[in-house]
Amino acid sequence: MGPPGVLTSSAEYKSFRASVPLKRIGVGHEGKAWQVYDTGPRDATGSPLVCLPPIAGTADVFYRQCLALSVRGYRVLAVESPPYWSQTEWCRGFKELLDHLCLEKVHILGAALGGFLGQKFVEYTRGCPRVASLILCNSFTDTSIFKHEEESSAFWVMPAILLRSLVMRGLEVASKDPEILDASAFIMERLETLSQEELASRLTLTTKPEHVEPQNVNDLMVTIVDVFDDCSLTQDVREEMYKYYPNAKLGHLKSGGNFPYLSRSEEVNLYISIHLRNFDKALE
Repeated sequence: MGPPGVLTSSAEYKSFRASVPLKRIGVGHEGKAWQVYDTGPRDATGSPLVCLPPIAGTADVFYRQCLALSVRGYRVLAVESPPYWSQTEWCRGFKELLDHLCLEKVHILGAALGGFLGQKFVEYTRGCPRVASLILCNSFTDTSIFKHEEESSAFWVMPAILLRSLVMRGLEVASKDPEILDASAFIMERLETLSQEELASRLTLTTKPEHVEPQNVNDLMVTIVDVFDDCSLTQDVREEMYKYYPNAKLGHLKSGGNFPYLSRSEEVNLYISIHLRNFDKALE
């Protein structure tokens, strides 16, 4: 691995890592360890925001949300799951994590795969709801868009270098915008830190045939954050998301690439704040 990129070397990121400890929390009978950054006041009124990363991301890709929103009085947790091999297993593990943290209900900010898993978790807990609302960033509702269904059962035996190249291929975007390039470099550095098992499980969760049932999800308040410039999702995928959530608030960004929570963090944080403010009013 080469020298650290601009964001990794920044005073902002170094301050985050120095001030916010990374917790490893074992859940379930196997004690699978989730990685968690927990920021903001523990006694904040209302439900906290839990951020779920994309396929290539680690929990710290949301450091700019943790720093900015916690200062505004919100409790923000950025979490990263251990390897799971089905969406149901992942949902069970995430529920166990929330139980461990004594979080009855949470708002979810999910990016790409994180957004898909967040939607599946709403379905999984619909009998006893655990999600207060969803913010979906460059996300999707059906894994068939990735066209790797036949390979999904074999990822667990593939070498890490091949798995990494599959992930990278899906994230290639032609952009000369320095902030988008810095964000992509930051994500690629995180990708390099993922083990073969972590990569294989994430690719499996991304491609194993599964879709969201809209009737189980769309009674929640949803904000969809997406970009108008080049990103790995096609316009058809975005249109499908809008159809699933006809009442969603739309947070459109003129540009931002695949990782706008890094490259356009101020705009994304504004949309998140507007979304959460609806719930602040309900508590008044």
